Amino acid sequence: MAADTIVIKKYANRRLYDTSNSRYINLEDIAALVRNGKDVQVVDANTGEDLTRVTLTQIIVEDAKGQPAGLPLELLRQLIVTTDHVGQEFILWYLKSAFDTYQKVQSSVQDRLSQMQSAALSPLQTMKNFIQSTAVPEKPAEPSAELLELHRRIAELEARPSAPKPRKKSRSSQKTSARKRG
Repeated sequence: MAADTIVIKKYANRRLYDTSNSRYINLEDIAALVRNGKDVQVVDANTGEDLTRVTLTQIIVEDAKGQPAGLPLELLRQLIVTTDHVGQEFILWYLKSAFDTYQKVQSSVQDRLSQMQSAALSPLQTMKNFIQSTAVPEKPAEPSAELLELHRRIAELEARPSAPKPRKKSRSSQKTSARKRG
């Protein structure tokens, strides 16, 4: 038994006593404890026999009285029909597996909804995170050796003395050279 298990003693007069809170309780109180995630163990006050299964089953039956839904009739019939130990173990294993799967799906859906709710409630923070994740790094990348070589060669070419440009001939000198040819 875990240290945080709430022990409830059931007396011959059907009264239920919560030993951790020192008070009498009823089936609805036990149901509320279980729904709130508490681990509950019900024991016979005189013999110490574990009555947890019987009590939890009784809570389910009491809850089913007021609701048209509940466990399917065929399943209930099969639980009664399978009186052999192997058949009961199989049905209980199957129900536990189905419930475990249901809980995993519920947990996954809750996680997704929580993520969506966070994104919906803080669009500015979401955009900020997006921009930071896609932003260009502050420090530029080191230039490649080829780029450095090109920069060096451009600097050399710019530093060279430029050759004198040929002068344009004036019109009069163009006419003179045309007469000499002709």
